Amino acid sequence: MYADTQNDITRQVVRVAQLLLAYGAESELVEEISQRLGQALGLASVEISISSNSLVLTSLVHGRCITTTRRIREHGINMTIICELQRICLLTEKGIYGLNEVRKRVARIQPRAYPKRYLIPMIGLSCGSFCHLFGGDIMAVLITIFASSIGMFVRLSIAKRHFNLLVNFAVTAFITTLIAQLGYHFELTATPRLPMAASVLMLVPGFPMINAISDMVKGHLNVGISRWGHATLLTVSSVIGITIAMQIGGLFL
Repeated sequence: MYADTQNDITRQVVRVAQLLLAYGAESELVEEISQRLGQALGLASVEISISSNSLVLTSLVHGRCITTTRRIREHGINMTIICELQRICLLTEKGIYGLNEVRKRVARIQPRAYPKRYLIPMIGLSCGSFCHLFGGDIMAVLITIFASSIGMFVRLSIAKRHFNLLVNFAVTAFITTLIAQLGYHFELTATPRLPMAASVLMLVPGFPMINAISDMVKGHLNVGISRWGHATLLTVSSVIGITIAMQIGGLFL
């Protein structure tokens, strides 16, 4: 294999690893896909080192090593992209894709999100369902649906303007909790506490916490601790927003 070919393959493999990390894949999966894709394209071996915001990948062919470093910028969780990259790896292993096809498919990958007109009401319904499961009456469920829908709209609007995610979570929790307090101030429901608890469940960073635990269990302590810290900061930001809203609403008096 020529050096230029090894360079091209290494760039494609590290690009796939970079996308996997950026869109929420766990570290073990990133290592596995990178090694399998590199070997399917003709590399003898692929070694990868992952940290909290970067990765270093080394490819080896006939005793010749090429090492490259990439910075990781998180783009939010998107399992569609992760599944597409896994599909590319599988098709390459089967011999259906070569280097050119991999390059084209990876270049065409674009993040896709659910339309707001569907996402916002579904989030409202899911939080309302939790309120019902917690024992809330019909008015508590309706308040939860309204508060969480408005909160999700605010969250998406802030994200569209690329504000810091911590600020996003704090502001969303603040507005959602303010609206959820309607049951207290107007005595609309016999279970006024439940809308306040259920409407902010959309802010629980469950996926990052699961990835953090998975990384730490599988030996990727640095990345796991980093992800756990990030998830903890998001939780603290939400708590700050909730606390300020409750203070303004007089619920701590």
